[in-house]
Amino acid sequence: MSLVRVVGRSVVVRHLARALVELLAVSLIAFAVTELAPGDGFGQARLERQLSPAAVDALRSRAGLDRPFLARYASWVASVAHGDLGRSIAYGAPIAPLVARRALNSLLLVSASLAVTWILVLPLGVWMAARDRSADGRLLAAGATALIAVPDLLIAIALLLVAAASGVLPTGGVRGAGFTGAGRLAAIGDLVRHLVLPVAALTLIAAPPLARHVRASMLDALRAPYLLAAAARGIPYRRLLWRSALRAAANPLVSLFGLSFAALFSASMIVEVVMSWPGLGPMLLDAVRSRDEPLVLAGVMLSTVLLLVGNGCADVLLRAVDPRIAA
Repeated sequence: MSLVRVVGRSVVVRHLARALVELLAVSLIAFAVTELAPGDGFGQARLERQLSPAAVDALRSRAGLDRPFLARYASWVASVAHGDLGRSIAYGAPIAPLVARRALNSLLLVSASLAVTWILVLPLGVWMAARDRSADGRLLAAGATALIAVPDLLIAIALLLVAAASGVLPTGGVRGAGFTGAGRLAAIGDLVRHLVLPVAALTLIAAPPLARHVRASMLDALRAPYLLAAAARGIPYRRLLWRSALRAAANPLVSLFGLSFAALFSASMIVEVVMSWPGLGPMLLDAVRSRDEPLVLAGVMLSTVLLLVGNGCADVLLRAVDPRIAA
């Protein structure tokens, strides 16, 4: 079944138009923030007297930093519309090749974390709902609540310290030094080993609130009159739980799936920096430090695009699960 048949042609057009407006709004805000910040990418060279003031002014003029704000923004939008993200001030190279690999690494990390998180969260939330009145179910719900209060940065640092002390897992990077010319299976195994630590961090960050949401959705579904009537007719509780109740809770869970992608992507920015994962997070941090405005804008826009794609996929799944939803 094609995407157009699932959500309708008008809905696809409307979603694309809305995404375009959101991208323009985010780009304008990001552009304004970089404009309001003091200094620019050539300020450090001026302070350290690496270049003469005339040479710095010439570089600023070549980069278009001496032009008015609206003229620079319009020129940047026109360039992006033609697929040109500009040139990095710090690297002196086209931005597209710089961010392409970083974006793929971030997408790989978030996708793996999303899969692992939901594989754990779905049965855990259902079990917590089934054991809602028991001591173990309430204890697990309380533990999830306590884990929500732990800062994301602290979780990432704690896992990093444990991995460094044990030496079992690599503490950074995406590939080991000895696997540059290894075979495909060995390279995949090395990649999985490097993924374990950041995926574990993101799972611990995202799983507790998601498990509580799954539990709440399942409890609401179990209290529905038709499910109470089905239980009264003697339908086995396990069948009632995993078939009827889970199907009834599908709509909020699919919506939650889209929100979880956005939450994981936001948390991955911190985890990537702490665990030296070569994604968009460290690149954005370095770009902000060096005041590389074109690179900052490219990173922000790519992050926004990935978030919009994740939310769009959730909308498609939601309409596929429940065709009654209004277009």
